[in-house]
Amino acid sequence: MYCRSCGAPNDDNAWKCIKCGAVLQGAAPAVSTTPPITIPNYLWQAIACTVLCCWPLGIPAIVYAAQVNTKVGQGDIEGARNSSQNAKMWCWIAFGSGLVVGVLYLAFVVISAMLQQKRGS
Repeated sequence: MYCRSCGAPNDDNAWKCIKCGAVLQGAAPAVSTTPPITIPNYLWQAIACTVLCCWPLGIPAIVYAAQVNTKVGQGDIEGARNSSQNAKMWCWIAFGSGLVVGVLYLAFVVISAMLQQKRGS
């Protein structure tokens, strides 16, 4: 690309002439001063809750967690925040239900052992 002001040859991607400093095409590239948006996706927590706690309730957590980065990439920040909150909610539901089932199972085993011991004596 040649400068319209001085005729000097410039790179095709240049926005400013290397000889005279005239603007060649459009404006200077904008430099963003805002930090990138980071929204937690809770993916590893969703996977852990699915594997270790309650898989039927962990699956929605994984689905919502997988949507977060896609929505951020598409510019849908509000949708990404909603998916993040839903993933977090389903993680807690899966963890809580897994904990309740685990405690009930432990109580059942202890009570069964105590009854078995009582019958044996």
